Amino acid sequence: MTIQTPINADPLYAELVTVAEKDGAASMLTVLAESLRKRKRWHALFDLRLMQARLAFGLSLVGDTTQLLPEMRQRLDERSLEACREVGWPLLEEGHVAAGWIYLRAAVEPAEIQEKLRLLAARVRQQALDAPNADALLTDEKTAETVQEMINLALWEGVDPALGLSLLLEKNGTCNAITAYEQAVSRLPATAQKPAASVIIDHLYHEVREALAADLGDRGHVELGTDSAVGHSLAQLLKVGTGLADDQSTRALYVDVSHLQSVLRIARVCTDPKAIQNAWELACYACCLPAEVVYPGEPPFENVGVASRYFFGAQLGHDREQALAFFRRAAATARLEESGTLPADTLVLLLWRLGRPAEALHAALQRPCDDAMPSTLQATLSLPSLVELAHAGQAWQMLREACCARGDEITFAATLADEMK
Repeated sequence: MTIQTPINADPLYAELVTVAEKDGAASMLTVLAESLRKRKRWHALFDLRLMQARLAFGLSLVGDTTQLLPEMRQRLDERSLEACREVGWPLLEEGHVAAGWIYLRAAVEPAEIQEKLRLLAARVRQQALDAPNADALLTDEKTAETVQEMINLALWEGVDPALGLSLLLEKNGTCNAITAYEQAVSRLPATAQKPAASVIIDHLYHEVREALAADLGDRGHVELGTDSAVGHSLAQLLKVGTGLADDQSTRALYVDVSHLQSVLRIARVCTDPKAIQNAWELACYACCLPAEVVYPGEPPFENVGVASRYFFGAQLGHDREQALAFFRRAAATARLEESGTLPADTLVLLLWRLGRPAEALHAALQRPCDDAMPSTLQATLSLPSLVELAHAGQAWQMLREACCARGDEITFAATLADEMK
């Protein structure tokens, strides 16, 4: 049978007809695939790969495949995933992030997507630095679309919350980033939150530090002004400010107070020394603010600045016993007033991070045993389990006695199994 090529058709169509007649359908599809690849027609290439798989397995090129035998279904799925990777990666690398994700989400591991997204973000940022317009990241329509798609994938799809948050900070600023953190990140387990929390802490830290340095420079303290304050921390600048006859610089509102308090709350999830150091210095700044501009927080952080300074400072070796006394009082008050478990949970977490597991277990066992709403520390899995605390502190008997008193056979059995390993 002779196949007629349509009049005025692209030469490719004539080539496809020739190859099909001479070498068969499989060879013709191979030629078409190469053409699609060269022209970067990735969506069409995906459809073609599925067609090739059907042909290779002796299946009809059209029609339903749900009734296939399991073995054939698996072979077809494997070819489909190969096609997803083949077209998804180029789409992502070209900046078509959302389109690439459609193919890659079921075909690759999240860590692979993270790596490619970070490379793409680095390339976009470098292009913005190289552009004559410093705001090229936002003003170029194609670039802005790529950045927004990266934010959606990294932050809202949970592929890389830290990258998504950093891009959002560059694009929309602190307020939107904090809102996004609360909506997209705060409900994740603590381990997933930490990198994103560090990003937003670092951003606010530098915002406050640079504003304070500029203020000190404007007031005649050139040695600590914007040009020569690069090597000075926020804590050092605060010390200079409070040493002045007029110390208004340390009480100035360099950032929105609600942003500051939100970041101090977010920072509690962090264990990285740099993040804790930055959070402590931000807490020291918060302690300098006039009382009338500060919002009361949830116990034990009613005074967010003071409580945060104790919480982060103790982890850095500052005033540890005073900090523990502060949170022990807060936990005792909460028990008497039945005002939730966050004070007790904060004490448990702090003792755990300070390497005092037996004391942490004792504090945990004093928490209320009712079915009240779990604190944010419990909900994000920030706290060690009772068995973990007993194991670390070799305090098995303390926990077993509590289990017997509470009728907790499961934890009791877990202590026996763990100790006998």
